[in-house]
Amino acid sequence: MVTLGCLLLAGCGSGYEPSGPFRDVPQGQPPQVAPPTTPGPVPAPGAPSTPGTEDEQEGDPNVVATGLTVPTGLVVLPDGSAVVGERDSGRLLQVFPDRSPARELMTLPVDAGGDGGLLGLALSPTFAEDGLVYAYLSTATDNRVVRFPLGGTPNPVLTGIPRGEVDNGGGLLFGPDATLYVGTGDTGDPALAEDPVSLAGKVLAVDVFGQPVGAGPVVSRGHQDVTALCQGPLQLYATDEARSGDDVLDAVTPGGDVGPDGADPVLSVPADEGGLGGCAVSGPYVFLGAMDGRQVRVTQLDGSGDMVGDPQPFLADQYGRLRTVVLDPSGALWITTSNRDGIGVPEEDDDRVLRVLPPSSGSESPL
Repeated sequence: MVTLGCLLLAGCGSGYEPSGPFRDVPQGQPPQVAPPTTPGPVPAPGAPSTPGTEDEQEGDPNVVATGLTVPTGLVVLPDGSAVVGERDSGRLLQVFPDRSPARELMTLPVDAGGDGGLLGLALSPTFAEDGLVYAYLSTATDNRVVRFPLGGTPNPVLTGIPRGEVDNGGGLLFGPDATLYVGTGDTGDPALAEDPVSLAGKVLAVDVFGQPVGAGPVVSRGHQDVTALCQGPLQLYATDEARSGDDVLDAVTPGGDVGPDGADPVLSVPADEGGLGGCAVSGPYVFLGAMDGRQVRVTQLDGSGDMVGDPQPFLADQYGRLRTVVLDPSGALWITTSNRDGIGVPEEDDDRVLRVLPPSSGSESPL
């Protein structure tokens, strides 16, 4: 398998002190543990509820899983269930829309020092045939993309992404043409984001084997910390979480630069309302998980990709810090909380996975 090494050696360490070695292991055999292949019908999600107001026997209908620790990546499987990853432990669990108990699948080896760990997940574009899942994770020496069958062992796809104490990125998304887009962070060094040779602070494009797509792996540069990527009808977007100042939603343009002297963002979010960690698109609406804002921010875009009106809050202050946001084929949003990340104030059943209809689907007044 072809991998990309660290293209800028000075950027690999970024002052980070590894907590231990990371050992590559060969691709495993087809897993003995796998999602069910004959699921029952997927229940429709309900309208947003107010926690604590439901019959205690039934619980909150929006909550499909509880008792997780910093769930950061989530992918929806063809059977309607989802696989969610924990940032610090590297555990992968299968969660179900009917609120059946979560099922532990496997644990990926990660180094969670700083803000590293398991940072993003994506399904293979041919998952029905190969059963492969892709993950963006931190090791003791780098950030990398690996792939594996559920229950199998990880195999490196793209290695050598600079690793730091902060801003390790983690955006991962397959585009409509099966290109794998990888959003990285600048590890606290803005110069790396502007350096065309470094893989830090970039949105990268590779194929399923990690080989560059087009002229090279770098699609856009100048990013601080790409926490999520989402695909609109005509445009790829990236959430960029800033260490200070506004968080932003960027339009990802081939050859683009979103640094201080580059293109303006589609949307800026004040720091106290930001902490952007998730991104999903449904028609003209973009749904952004805002940890510090304790909400999902809903933004409407016009046909040119420009913002229409002001962003509207969704699930504000109902579940604490909201991070990953994923849209499933039925139009429901899967959302993870991030209340056990050392910043939030966890409740007894945190962290949680939610599944709920977005407001534009009729569960609240249309935006």
